[in-house]
Amino acid sequence: MAKFITGNGLNHELENIFENAQTQLLLISPYIKLHDRYISSLKAKMNDPELQIIIVFGKNEEDLTRSMKEEDFNFFKQFPNIEIRYEKRLHAKYYANENNAILTSMNLYSYSQDNNIEFGVMTKNSRNSLDAESWNYFNRVVDQAQLLYKREPVFESVMLGLSKKYIESVIEVDDLSAFFNEKDFTPSYKKRNSFKASFGYCIRTKEKIEFNIQKPMSDQAFKSWAAFKNEDYPEKYCHFSGEVSNGETTYAKPILNKNWRKAKEQFNF
Repeated sequence: MAKFITGNGLNHELENIFENAQTQLLLISPYIKLHDRYISSLKAKMNDPELQIIIVFGKNEEDLTRSMKEEDFNFFKQFPNIEIRYEKRLHAKYYANENNAILTSMNLYSYSQDNNIEFGVMTKNSRNSLDAESWNYFNRVVDQAQLLYKREPVFESVMLGLSKKYIESVIEVDDLSAFFNEKDFTPSYKKRNSFKASFGYCIRTKEKIEFNIQKPMSDQAFKSWAAFKNEDYPEKYCHFSGEVSNGETTYAKPILNKNWRKAKEQFNF
């Protein structure tokens, strides 16, 4: 059931969104300048490679520092599993983890949280009604936004693909460090239409592998799967995006429905 929240209640529930995130944290706000209380909450997640954080900010195309402060970028880029994206048309504000979400008027900006009259509607994520519609809508916003920074964890398969061990995190895209360090630098988001990956993800371990819908698993995970060869066994991740699938992907159907068209256009299968 949706819950209307304001004032300190809104700040408290947003803090809970951060603290209770285990696998996903989605932060969509045109302006970002973190309040100290949220920095404190997020620091507890800084060494967790299982938590994927996705940030979308916007506005101020000619001077991104008016929409995101350098100190906040330097804070965010310490997380092992994070994407930062830019959408110049963004005006909406949405904050969510895998269980709850807040649709709100409030930017993720310390001044807004301390001074403005703001409201929010908190929902519990489910597969129907307002919750699913808003979740799906904002994931489309993410897909369409320009990727400016991406740091991704690397795992090693253990126990024949049944488990994994975190090894390191690798920066795959970084247009923001140079922007903040060189004021005359032109970010490549102005030079390209979109970011296109040439790889896929193992649907069991999320390891980067060759994109192949006929074999959407790493070699180790495939050996484990081949012991039973159940093509309808629920898996953990989407082969195209790497996002958590909550059992909605299988060997026979390795791509989430919402990503199927985009994957087909990109890989021409």
